[in-house]
Amino acid sequence: VQLQASGGGLVQAGGSLRLSCAASGRTFSGYVMGWFRQAPGKEREFVAAISKSGGSTYYADSVKGRFTISRDNAKNTVYLQLSSLKPEDTAVYYCAADSGPNRSNYYYRMSGTYAYWGQGTLVTVSS
Repeated sequence: VQLQASGGGLVQAGGSLRLSCAASGRTFSGYVMGWFRQAPGKEREFVAAISKSGGSTYYADSVKGRFTISRDNAKNTVYLQLSSLKPEDTAVYYCAADSGPNRSNYYYRMSGTYAYWGQGTLVTVSS
């Protein structure tokens, strides 16, 4: 599967953005989808993940209540709605796909679980 992330940009603190990740290739509904981010000088970190059907979602504590992950399997797209943005949310955001069997949410928080990655989209939050 090929992943193409978009929707990043410059936004003021408190603002919102919606990131999209379009997938092409094999059946999109067969993948758990995740979002990760990497800030300058820091390691890549888990942001959110969503199950194949969209019925289960998982969030990092740092974004819970502010970010929302969703998917549209008919459009082969996963979304990440970013709200109440803070300067510390500034990072390159990556979408990722896992085609493996159902796993516990512990594994979906690990970047090594995902075999497929998009190119990233930059989100910059100004104070």
